Amino acid sequence: MSDTKPLLHQKPQLSFWQIFNMCFGFLGIQFGFALQNANVSRIFQTLGASIDDIPILWIAAPLTGLIVQPIIGYLSDNTWGKWGRRRPFFVLGAVCTTLALFVMPHSPALWVAAGMLWIMDASINIAMEPFRAFVGDNLPNKQRTLGYAMQSFFIGIGAVIASALPYVLTNFFDVSNTAPAGEIADSVRYAFYFGGAVLFLAVMWTVFSTKEYSPEELALFEQHSDQNIDTERTGLRDAHQYQNGSVLWTSIGILFTAAIWLLEWDKQLFILSLGILFFGPLQYYCAQKVKALQSHSQENNETNNHKKSREKQGLIFSVVDDLFNMPKAMSQLALVQFFSWFALFSMWIYTTAAVTDHHYGTQDVLSKAYNDGADWVGLLFAVYNGFAAIAAIFIPIVAKKCGLKVTHCINLFCGGLGLISFIFINDPSLLWLPMIGVGIAWASILSIPYAMLSNALPAKKMGVYMGIFNFFIVIPQLLAASVLGLILRICFDGQPIYALISGGIFMMIAGIAVLRVNVDGH
Repeated sequence: MSDTKPLLHQKPQLSFWQIFNMCFGFLGIQFGFALQNANVSRIFQTLGASIDDIPILWIAAPLTGLIVQPIIGYLSDNTWGKWGRRRPFFVLGAVCTTLALFVMPHSPALWVAAGMLWIMDASINIAMEPFRAFVGDNLPNKQRTLGYAMQSFFIGIGAVIASALPYVLTNFFDVSNTAPAGEIADSVRYAFYFGGAVLFLAVMWTVFSTKEYSPEELALFEQHSDQNIDTERTGLRDAHQYQNGSVLWTSIGILFTAAIWLLEWDKQLFILSLGILFFGPLQYYCAQKVKALQSHSQENNETNNHKKSREKQGLIFSVVDDLFNMPKAMSQLALVQFFSWFALFSMWIYTTAAVTDHHYGTQDVLSKAYNDGADWVGLLFAVYNGFAAIAAIFIPIVAKKCGLKVTHCINLFCGGLGLISFIFINDPSLLWLPMIGVGIAWASILSIPYAMLSNALPAKKMGVYMGIFNFFIVIPQLLAASVLGLILRICFDGQPIYALISGGIFMMIAGIAVLRVNVDGH
């Protein structure tokens, strides 16, 4: 990876400790992510949010990911300096997330906490997106499943400790888990302080213990690779198609928004309608770019260079154009991701409310029963992440024997059955049992789709495609935040336990969908 060494023609296999170092930063990133997942709903409710308000407040997380990840992916693909192209973003994301973790538990009002969630999640995404591409950059194909499984291992370990921190602080160090109305409990505040420090130190470990291949080296590796990646873009979307798409999406967005306004539908649906509406002008912008390129090519007889010229039209055009021209395997994996992450987001939003209501029999956020239940949920999240860390060790072994698709299908069914079983377990002390299945699914979701995807992507676009792949994580989260509260209120009398059951069903649908993905099963 050094510029002073002769260029290699094939990526060398890395040692265990080299892979360990390059993935260790994910321990810190997941520390922050787990603290957010396990405690933000609790913070919102403590500051006065109702159960119906929680999904819309959580919209910050997926929306910032939707915007930030493809931008960071594009920038990291096209940036190179003495610190490489991915590691500068690790540093920036780590610093910003650490500061957000320190400030979040001091939020004096609900709107401040919601704003801090936006900042925190944007910062986490700045650091997290390049880590996905980092594994694809540095590892040969045969080691990528191991690399992403190693990330899953550190995600599990980090999340175990982070999710359990408030419970541990309360039950082993006598830190109070209750506070006056409108204030955050000390157990949560101290957990966020500790998490900020761990996140920063872990990411810095990866920054200083790893190196990166230069763009020239990556291009040479791809040129001599026996991997069958179609880097020539065929069937490109033309200006007419972009114009038609612009009219269609804009029209649907306007009609949907008007219907919500005039018929007084749930205001959370504005998230979907405005997103659809916004995608229309984006396609119109791309249509004008393609027209200008075609005109320039015809005037200068440069028809053969048209495809290459499209790749030099800036961030917005490149992201939208790559979205419409993604590899076939990526579009198939998108469906798998959609159902998987809808299920996960249902769990993250509603587990605290479901357990405190269904198993502890209270919705009073100031009561001891509620806070005991919320602490137990944090411990349950630690349990599923602990089993995820264990599962990550075995996933590469199982995948070698059964193939990636079958392995992922089995793992998703384990998670789906685990979520559904919540309604059948009355004793909250036994809720750790379904978390075994959830942990297996979580480890698989964090590793196998990325291993499958990275083997189908050109090296020069690894970052931006990983960012675009995040769309299919974010869109189901936006959908969940928009409609889950409405569905629970209309269909299930507002009982949050049914959000977990719905999540389990969707996770099993994802398991069926992965069997249709057209990639090498191994």
